[in-house]
Amino acid sequence: MPDPRSTVFNRMLSRLPAPVRGATTATLLAVSTLTFSLCLMPPALTKLCLPWHAVRRVADRLMNGLASRWVALNNAWIGAVHPGAWDVEGITALDPRGWHLVSSNHQSWVDILVLQRVFHGQIPFLKFFLKQELIFVPVIGLAWWALDFPFMKRGKGADARRNDLRSTREACEKFKLIPTTVINFVEGTRFTPAKHAAQASPYRHLLKPKIGGLGVALATMGEQFQALLDVTIVYPGGAPSFWDLLCGEVGAVTVRVERRAIPASVLGGDPLHDRAYRARIADWVEAQWREKDERIDAILREQGTPSR
Repeated sequence: MPDPRSTVFNRMLSRLPAPVRGATTATLLAVSTLTFSLCLMPPALTKLCLPWHAVRRVADRLMNGLASRWVALNNAWIGAVHPGAWDVEGITALDPRGWHLVSSNHQSWVDILVLQRVFHGQIPFLKFFLKQELIFVPVIGLAWWALDFPFMKRGKGADARRNDLRSTREACEKFKLIPTTVINFVEGTRFTPAKHAAQASPYRHLLKPKIGGLGVALATMGEQFQALLDVTIVYPGGAPSFWDLLCGEVGAVTVRVERRAIPASVLGGDPLHDRAYRARIADWVEAQWREKDERIDAILREQGTPSR
């Protein structure tokens, strides 16, 4: 498999027609994902069979290292097909060996690779909340399981909420063992105009925030997080598809990261039974959402892009 960090490979890739370039990067992504996922299995099975903290720490460090190498490879081909610099602010002076909670708006599957590229080497490997069905995605679902990503059913009713919160709490307890970044797409799904209209969202560029997973992360290990990293992702040319990313046709990408202190009032409560605690988290998040909505508006105006 060619090394996408090679100048020759980068030049060759950038000169290919977009569909051929997309097929090439898709193949590279598929092969690298399969290879790294298979490499995760021995340490994953080891910690499953020997569930001691010392074994888990070693296995988790090894798997996170492998996952970071996979991200580095992805970043290399993304850089090759998108040679222009992205507009990124706010990632200086972050701790690559600390615990971080990341909150971001969500418009496309591309967001995940954008976040991985922006934060690679700045903070520990990103782990995020996933829908339960995604565990059955070939290869990558197995990798997510091995890396202890929390899977949530997001069903209706008190029992479903309890199960989701239990799985999230169990994952967060594991995250306490080694430096980890927990990321939560607070909207719970990707933004689309149809979803925005159906919700009657009070925000111009965002869906209504949901605090379920975020609340459990704060309740379980909030005091361990050094800060909340509030991320705003804007695509001035419109939200791209994953195929656009593979083909090198994403266009401009603007990312703003704001480090926020986590107030004591949103730590250590019971997000399932304590309404006052949920209300405090909701108030905190909604204040951020109002600022984020205004920030997106300002970025679009600076880029000369009409607001929705």
